[in-house]
Amino acid sequence: MMLPRIEGRTAAIVPLFAVTLLAGQFTSGVNLVEVYATVTNQAGEPINGLTAADFRVAEDGAPQTITTFAAGEFPLSVAIGVDRSFSMGGVKGAGKGDRLTMAKSAAAAFIDALRPDDEVMIVAIGSETEVVQPLTSDRTAARAALDRLDSWGTTPLYDATVAALDAIQPARGRRALLLLSDGTDRYSDTDASTLLEKARRQDVLVYPVAIGSTRPPIFAELATATGGRSFFVQDPRTLSKTLVTVAHELRSQYLLGYAPTRPVSPEAQWRTIEVRVQRADARVRAREGYVGK
Repeated sequence: MMLPRIEGRTAAIVPLFAVTLLAGQFTSGVNLVEVYATVTNQAGEPINGLTAADFRVAEDGAPQTITTFAAGEFPLSVAIGVDRSFSMGGVKGAGKGDRLTMAKSAAAAFIDALRPDDEVMIVAIGSETEVVQPLTSDRTAARAALDRLDSWGTTPLYDATVAALDAIQPARGRRALLLLSDGTDRYSDTDASTLLEKARRQDVLVYPVAIGSTRPPIFAELATATGGRSFFVQDPRTLSKTLVTVAHELRSQYLLGYAPTRPVSPEAQWRTIEVRVQRADARVRAREGYVGK
């Protein structure tokens, strides 16, 4: 069997029984649920080389049969949300530059660590949220958009996160949001619980990075709900190393697909997902669930 092509390369997508896949659904009409999983050891390093047989997936507690499996090389579309507010200014002991300058430099390092055909969107977060660079694989354009950012406004961080999620959700393949901020929300119309519920209903891995002296609890909650990972960087000079770690993690994930065994419901409901790996040293991160019938 010929494997499908993704952006000019052969994808390691293995259908585990003979059903044709089309646009996220089986041609029989049974929905395919896709889950991206990150598997690390106790040191936080990615575990590569796993197969579908190593995974166990349950929906609402009921075991599911993994019907589609892929490892590593599949498309990524990522939005980089950069807090440009005045609170991201200079910080004592951080050396030359301020938080915003270092966030821009670290975001550029993250972009350089992605695969050539991965796509990037730049979202500026200030008193208003603005997509300053639409989704592109042009690294020069993305870095130029970062360079043009300067300090401006306050930080309606919750509103901005919702806007960034909405902006990246329609993109192809895996979708991720890298959020760089000092973590302090100001003047949002959205509250923390509404933001978290919105994130749960989207299919976007969220990687919030708190820069400075505190990490708000919502950052860890966003990461846990979506299968991403949160970071707390007290010294902005270490930020580039942190973001390169995120880029490498995004290159070492697994895609698991299954057709739910439960009866179809007349109304959409929250469905929990649990992903486990049959190895004692493995830690798995995946989204908590989805809304479906």
